[in-house]
Formats: sequence, structure tokens, C-alpha cells
Amino acid sequence: MSIVIVGGNECMTRQYKDLCSAYNCRAKVYTKVLNGLRNIGNPDLLVLFTGTVSHKMVRCALNEAKGRNVRVARSHTSSIAALKNILEEHTKEGE
Repeated sequence: MSIVIVGGNECMTRQYKDLCSAYNCRAKVYTKVLNGLRNIGNPDLLVLFTGTVSHKMVRCALNEAKGRNVRVARSHTSSIAALKNILEEHTKEGE
């Protein structure tokens, strides 16, 4: 399963990726947008940490996901516990 995480804390990028790999998921993490989100690919799940992201960045991510069969999960907090809850809800294996 491939996951794109938009937002979150920049210093926690490695922890986000490690947690996703524990759930057998590949993750791309975008804590800031430099040239837009043109290269998100075709993920299975888009995670939006809305507390640490501008409205413009959320709109940009949703526009990129539009037209593709992408599930979107939003969380106001960008903690590891919030990501773990999202992964347990959206993955088949809750390990």
C-alpha cells in the first residue's frame, strides 16, 4: 500500500516513514510545498495533517487526488498516535 502524507512536523518525517513501513506501507512525506504536489503519483491513501498545513496546501493535495481512486484521511493533530490510528483503520493488517 502506498501512502502520501501532507503536513506534519518536519523533524518527524523519519518516524512517519518508519511507522508506515511497520504496517507494510510505502510513504512519501511532504511537510512543505516547494513546487506544488505534482509528483504524488497514484497513492492508495492520502493523509492530511490539517493542523500544520495551510488551506492552500490542502486544496492543492485534494486537487491532485481528484479523479484518482484515492482515499483521503484527515487529522487535525500530526502525532504518531494519530497516524497509527489512521493506519489501523485503513490497512487490512493492524500490526
